[in-house]
Amino acid sequence: MAVSVSNEFDINAPASVVMEVLRDIPSLPDWSSAHSSAEVLTTHDDGTPDRVRIAVGMLGINDTQELAYTWTENTCSWTLLESSQLSEQRGTYTVTSTGADSAHVVFELTVDLKIKLPGFLVKKGQNAAADTAKKGLTAEAEKRAAA
Repeated sequence: MAVSVSNEFDINAPASVVMEVLRDIPSLPDWSSAHSSAEVLTTHDDGTPDRVRIAVGMLGINDTQELAYTWTENTCSWTLLESSQLSEQRGTYTVTSTGADSAHVVFELTVDLKIKLPGFLVKKGQNAAADTAKKGLTAEAEKRAAA
């Protein structure tokens, strides 16, 4: 059974910088402790990442996943193509400018594991992912904005 989590937060960086961080897939392990590697396999015609391979670990479960990304001016979305541990994954970051130097982010993630784990463990993993998304993305975007 798929479970979902969402998180909303503000970042003291322009929305364009937040989107720049999200498009920089190879830097994902720098700001997300759950990711040990991230590689762009193909790009869209505009240069944004299309197919991506990531190595991720959380709650003692390690996985290599292939994801398909779609982009708009203010969204980054992905769906799962291949995984040994998940049967489904969908995620979206929606970034809205709230001023010249600030943005509001909505993070949404839905996952369904192939293996059966107690619901509270799955939810704990999702909450950890949402927390990492908030703290890591905020720190990286604010660092880049200050540079």
